[in-house]
Amino acid sequence: MMKIHSAKLSALAALIVATVGLAQNQVVLKTQLPPPLFVGTPAPLHIPNLEPPTRGKRPDFLVPAGTINLAKNKKVTASDNNPNVGTLDMITDGDKDGNEGSWVELGPGKQWVQIDLAKRANIYAVLIWHFHSQARVYRDVVVQVSDDPTFRNGVTTIFNNDYANELGLGVGKNLNYIETYEGKLIDAKGVQGRYVRLYSNGNTSNKLNHYIEVEVWGKPL
Repeated sequence: MMKIHSAKLSALAALIVATVGLAQNQVVLKTQLPPPLFVGTPAPLHIPNLEPPTRGKRPDFLVPAGTINLAKNKKVTASDNNPNVGTLDMITDGDKDGNEGSWVELGPGKQWVQIDLAKRANIYAVLIWHFHSQARVYRDVVVQVSDDPTFRNGVTTIFNNDYANELGLGVGKNLNYIETYEGKLIDAKGVQGRYVRLYSNGNTSNKLNHYIEVEVWGKPL
């Protein structure tokens, strides 16, 4: 009986040590935020599956030490290679300002942008700024990761709020959200891949699609 009790204590102690070690290797993800362009409570947006507006600072998000923004200045392609406004390289140039001249505008309806990280990586978080000078919701936001640039094989979906399956990528279970200067932080849970593709399908103000910046936080393999 004493031997069994001692074994259980040893196992518990090992688990505590491993947990503490893991926590010590975690750091808060820190990114430079743009200035907010609107204040106060946004006007109600009557769309289904909408998460409550955020109040105050976003909670800290922990990532492994050494995690970096892998998307910075990486190549961007899109379903619309001739944007109405801006150029695709603006999506990874580090400028998150929400004023006119800082965003890329793609055509109406279903569109996607894709970032080539140049090599496979463990991905822990994706941050997206669509448009934050106005409280609006972008429809059918889906984020996927793959090693296949065509996204036909080995695709992992890390976010999907397309609850009506308008994009044909499956019914989403994530909530719609209101754009803010903090961007949308998506927990990628360490998924591995080289390419990140982001879909949208217009917004609550018009049928167009916008991107200010996308960050992909991870560690190269």
